[in-house]
Amino acid sequence: MRPLAAHIDLDALRHNYRVATACAPRSQSVAVIKANAYGHGALACAKALEPLAPALAVACIEEALVLREGGITAPIVLLEGFFDADELALVDARGFWVSVHSEWQVEALEAFRPQTPIPVWLKVDSGMHRLGFAPERVAAIWQRLKTAPGVGELHLMSHFATADAGDSGYFERQLARITALGETLDAPLCLANSPATLAYPAAHGAWNRPGVMLYGSNPLEVDNAITRELRPVMSLRSEIIALREIAAGEPVGYGGRWRAARHSRIAVVAAGYGDGVDRHAVDGTPVLVNGQRCPLVGRVSMDMLTVDVTDVTSAAIGSEVTLWGQSESGAHLGVDEVARYCDAISYTLLTGVLPRVPRLYSGA
Repeated sequence: MRPLAAHIDLDALRHNYRVATACAPRSQSVAVIKANAYGHGALACAKALEPLAPALAVACIEEALVLREGGITAPIVLLEGFFDADELALVDARGFWVSVHSEWQVEALEAFRPQTPIPVWLKVDSGMHRLGFAPERVAAIWQRLKTAPGVGELHLMSHFATADAGDSGYFERQLARITALGETLDAPLCLANSPATLAYPAAHGAWNRPGVMLYGSNPLEVDNAITRELRPVMSLRSEIIALREIAAGEPVGYGGRWRAARHSRIAVVAAGYGDGVDRHAVDGTPVLVNGQRCPLVGRVSMDMLTVDVTDVTSAAIGSEVTLWGQSESGAHLGVDEVARYCDAISYTLLTGVLPRVPRLYSGA
């Protein structure tokens, strides 16, 4: 079989969740597993986290139904809420919690009569300017939902635009807006995403929403003592399937972007953009061959990529190639570092690993 696989360490996932909860011991932490658990496999990750997490979060009802049909019974938050009033029957039947960010959703909830009141997270636009009610409208919406017979426990939720940045000025303005509302309404808050969970204790509310940190990625611009505790969950590994000797001056790959500056030994690896390896990876993007760092050379193809292994004497057909994560020898290549070479972020690389790449789980 083709040697490429995403190796998923569920023990590392649980460890990272515990890191998140240790950051905020007075908060409850909903485990965010949207986008197929950031590419790691939503159902497997949900099963690993369900004994630890008081709730899980996904983007939409389709993602939530996959978990329910797979046997997950924990509360599941729909972070984008419902997209049509007709979905409320499923929300009620399956015990989902909903985010509410628009007037029509409020009206739908006021008109709906569920079997059990639906917990609602009222979204406030504190400065992200994406979803949510303007702060000056929130008090009136809060009172309407509080008196709606179909609405259960209420929380205020917001999302930070710059919690990952070194300059905290805008973050602090967002935090001030939403905390003032929380105090006025005596409302429990759900604010902190991964970067705020890691770096801003003042943002820790009744609930936090750790996401990408659960999968071992550092969402902050710089490391801190806590981010260094995170463990990679996905290790994307393949093997060398061919070796070529290239004379100085010869090109490699589509367009001849890279040319050998010396006589070089080039390894062909079974992995490409048809698997989710970013085609924007530049020459010099690191990979690990038998645990040693080597540069990617030439453009990534659909099914293959090429690596300069001239300085790796052990490189042979069948040698292990780690595109990110942990090699079998214990060497580590962070997905955050690889993403920088692709002018991307770790979220893009992780969620971009396509279905034809098998996920192999350990620690289940």
